[in-house]
Amino acid sequence: MQRRELFRLLGAGAVLPVFDSNILAMFQAAQPKSGYAVRTLNPHQNATLIAMIDRIIPETDTPGAKAVRVNEFIDLILTEWAHEDERQKFLAGLEEVDKRSNVLFTKDFADAAPAQQDALLSELDLHLSVEREYLAHRAYVRRPHHNQLEGSFFEIVKRMTLYGYYTSEVGFTKELRKEIIPGAYHGCAPVSDTSKA
Repeated sequence: MQRRELFRLLGAGAVLPVFDSNILAMFQAAQPKSGYAVRTLNPHQNATLIAMIDRIIPETDTPGAKAVRVNEFIDLILTEWAHEDERQKFLAGLEEVDKRSNVLFTKDFADAAPAQQDALLSELDLHLSVEREYLAHRAYVRRPHHNQLEGSFFEIVKRMTLYGYYTSEVGFTKELRKEIIPGAYHGCAPVSDTSKA
């Protein structure tokens, strides 16, 4: 399975069904308007976040997270909706990514080669998988939908990248081939050959 197909499945299977219409509308409303200037992230933090989201959902036959400006979506969430402790935890996570990148590659994450960035993100993803496996063996209660900024830093980045991407016009209409405001429900419509899985 290609990386893009995995994220499409994650987006369609893991993100959208957990949204009720109010949460979906909230995330779509959080999409930054044209000309948005980041307010919480400084230029270096923004560059680090752009490099991360670009590796999580790269451009293929459709625009990736960088082109959709998911970094601005995340900045808007951090600026207008996050509590101060959530904001500081996120910024500390970005700083930690740079520290790890400097230990491994003697350069900040944004300046590392794409293969190096992928290696570091794979390491973070492995730690996240181990953490999830550990929690699965305990009495783990699923996080309520309104607590999307809880969890490990990389878990938050992945989640917010998916939310930002798949609630954007590009992600929702071109990638998922959904209508933002559907005209009618057609439950038994035939599937065309051009439909994406």
